Amino acid sequence: MRKTQDRVNKHKPWIETSYHGVITENNDTVILDPPLVALDKDAPVPFAGEICAFKIHGQELPFEAVVLNKTSGEGRLRAKSPIDCELQKEYTFIIQAYDCGVGPRETAWKKSHKAVVHIQVKDVNEFAPTFKEPAYRAVVTEGKIYDSILQVEAVDEDCSPQYSQICNYEIITTDVPFAIDKNGNIRNTEKLSYDKQRQYEILVTAYDCGQKPAAQDTLVQVDVKPVCKPGWQDWTKRIEYQPGSGSMPLFPSIHLETCDGAVSSIQITTELQTNYIGKGCDRETYSERSLQKLCGASSGIIDLLPSPSAATNWTAGLLVDSSEMIFQFDGRQGAKIPDEIVPKNLTDQFTITMWMKHGPSPGVRAEKETILCNSDKTEMNRHHYALYVHNCRLVFLLRKDFDQADTFRPAEFHWKLDQICDKEWHYYVINVEFPVVTLYMDGATYEPYLVTNDWPIHPSHIAMQLTVGACWQGGEVTKPRFAQFFHGSLASLTIRPGKMESQKVISCLQACKEGLDINSLESLGQGIKYHFNPSQSVLVMEGDDIGNINRALQKVSYINSRQFPTAGVRRLRVSSKVQCFGEDVCISVPDMDAYVMVLQAIEPQISLRGTDHLWRPTTQFESARGVTLFPDLKIVSTFAKAEAPGDLRTTAPKSAVLEEMLHNLDFCDILVLGGDLDPRQECLELNHSELHQRHLDATNSTAGYSIYGVGSMSRYEQVLHHIRYRNWHPGSLETRRFRIKCSELNGRYTSNEFNLEVSVLREARVSDKEHVNHLIVQPPFLQSVHHPESQGSIQHSSVVPSIATVVIIISVCMLVFVVAMGVYRVRIAHQHFTQEAEAAKEAEMDWDDSALTITVNPMEKHEEPGHGEEETEEEEEEEVEEDVSSSSSESEDSEEEEEEEGVGRGRHGQSGARHTQLEWDDSALPY
Repeated sequence: MRKTQDRVNKHKPWIETSYHGVITENNDTVILDPPLVALDKDAPVPFAGEICAFKIHGQELPFEAVVLNKTSGEGRLRAKSPIDCELQKEYTFIIQAYDCGVGPRETAWKKSHKAVVHIQVKDVNEFAPTFKEPAYRAVVTEGKIYDSILQVEAVDEDCSPQYSQICNYEIITTDVPFAIDKNGNIRNTEKLSYDKQRQYEILVTAYDCGQKPAAQDTLVQVDVKPVCKPGWQDWTKRIEYQPGSGSMPLFPSIHLETCDGAVSSIQITTELQTNYIGKGCDRETYSERSLQKLCGASSGIIDLLPSPSAATNWTAGLLVDSSEMIFQFDGRQGAKIPDEIVPKNLTDQFTITMWMKHGPSPGVRAEKETILCNSDKTEMNRHHYALYVHNCRLVFLLRKDFDQADTFRPAEFHWKLDQICDKEWHYYVINVEFPVVTLYMDGATYEPYLVTNDWPIHPSHIAMQLTVGACWQGGEVTKPRFAQFFHGSLASLTIRPGKMESQKVISCLQACKEGLDINSLESLGQGIKYHFNPSQSVLVMEGDDIGNINRALQKVSYINSRQFPTAGVRRLRVSSKVQCFGEDVCISVPDMDAYVMVLQAIEPQISLRGTDHLWRPTTQFESARGVTLFPDLKIVSTFAKAEAPGDLRTTAPKSAVLEEMLHNLDFCDILVLGGDLDPRQECLELNHSELHQRHLDATNSTAGYSIYGVGSMSRYEQVLHHIRYRNWHPGSLETRRFRIKCSELNGRYTSNEFNLEVSVLREARVSDKEHVNHLIVQPPFLQSVHHPESQGSIQHSSVVPSIATVVIIISVCMLVFVVAMGVYRVRIAHQHFTQEAEAAKEAEMDWDDSALTITVNPMEKHEEPGHGEEETEEEEEEEVEEDVSSSSSESEDSEEEEEEEGVGRGRHGQSGARHTQLEWDDSALPY
């Protein structure tokens, strides 16, 4: 059978070895080259010479092959599903042809060799171009022609190069001075003018190579800016600073416009100009003594330029700015220091400190300008020590006495500094540790550039005169006078014998309370270098990256740590130095001028409150403790805060609400009114421990007591609570009056004047020689009687008896009422007893009440509500009367005892206390 089949179907079908085909996407017909035809040499034998099938070898191929004519072997290749070029552009697979075998059942069929089919998918332009960005924006400078302002770009999702490539761009908007090339580059066709038009909006479309336009046009916005000028932008000229707001950025949005300059590095100098504020900047305006204590300086300072007062009157004739305690010398004034202020002979160690503002002296060879001078008062004109300015040099002269050493010794110490004549405030400290003298200026150390020697001064008995602002010429002239006057301003001129100041104290004394600051130093960009000057008024920053420089300058801040800063303008200047990469001409950045406006701080209202009239017995005035003057004094500081009305529709003005605030005080003065104290019989006292533990100082005199030093209000309260007044002979004293006043910032803010009157409480004596009652009246009671000031002094001896009489009458009325209530309660108790007796008889219990005696306490509370309330009210009235009449309690007790003795001392043994319970015997009362 097998042989028979082989004889019938002798040959295999034959096809080409390879085929190349093309199919258009979204079509099912494949065009093959060569066509798909299979041949069989067994033709025209039925079945064996016919082609029955084409089979494709491959997985999940979207194609199938069909036989169109079995006899001719012609076939067709077609797609089973839509072909998408964007998913797959080419297909390669194997195909074979099969004959029909030897019979209708297609048995014993034979297959051809394998042929390779390669099909390429032909693209259809089904996608339109789309732009990568929905809108584009560019900024151009006026007056320039650009080759390319910006580039727009579109894409096409078709798979073929013909349809996926963008061949052309076009500007749709008409009448605009712009053009676009086939790559999407937009340029201007004419010079643009900022004044003519500041912004252009144009629509652009794109075409692929099949000339299909974009599905949606894109918007291109071109902004025209003026001709670029290098400089700082986005900053404000006026910066307001609210006191207490801490560190505030000056230029939070600033940035540098370089106009595309090739900048390699930039240096920025920010300067805060405060030389016209106070002594060069905003410093604490406490007195020099208070500032020295705040900075931890040694004690013993002597202020040579204090505020003019009765005790310090040598500065009364000088020109002074009282708000800052600045003394101005115009070359015609000098002040003599009293002899007892400064020791005659300074030791080898002492310190001189001062603030000085001085300018160049007129003339070629200027005269010496004396700051401080200790010279002979009469006969001769020797200078023992002096501090003066000569030709912009600061000179300190110190001549030792002849008896100390008969040798040539250092006598003059010279310093040459530009700051001496720059018309700016500087802080000078001359530390003397003979033979070494060191100058500190603004915290920096300077050694003298020249030291000259001289012989000691021969001893004499001539008195010396210490002067400020000029030198006293007592000899060698027809009339003693001032000479060598100073031209300039001085403040806080002090001398401290026997002590030298440390560098830390000196830095503290001259430190500014305002300056430049940098917020978050750790956040400064890399490569930023910065440097502050000692007073933090100048900040220099340097970097090579413009972005980091911008961020660094945005963090520069102004800070003022004073609670009550000096209001006004602080000028700012920002200067820049720019370096470029190998450029002969580099950009120039103009300086920036701004100012900080420090607003007015809220002014505190300092109030002193307490008892303003005290009565004390003579024994308390004479005691070692004396009379405490201000036991309940309160120091409160408030400020007015505007409060908006609750109803916004109303036009009523805002009401002011007082709120408390905390701050320091620097002195409180207690003045004696009506004549100074007589030290032979009276004084004001305060334990020094009360001062020292609160870091305060005080001075005591017959005119009053002065407490000074920077401290909190609570500290001053605690100290003032311990001020005592003593009088050893109060017999002739009727009243002593005192006045207290406190200050903050050396008198810038002062409290009200609190007046206190202390009166002597006399002893009241009765006519009975054997019984003496000391009447001691408490202040609260007498205040309530004495409060009408228009009536003047009230004689206490006439007030007390009238009050006692009223109290006695009220007591008698109460006693009658209590007796009536007692009788009523006895009757009620008897009725209860009768009912109980009858009930006992029914229970076969016999009671004998013939000798019954009932004792009732009328002061205890009855169980009935009405009576309990009445008795409670009576007890409260008695307590109120006792509090009100506490001043006469002893005399009332004595009178009550005498009345009770007349009624019967044995039955009613009462003590002097008012709340002793009373017992009543009602055995004789009829029922």
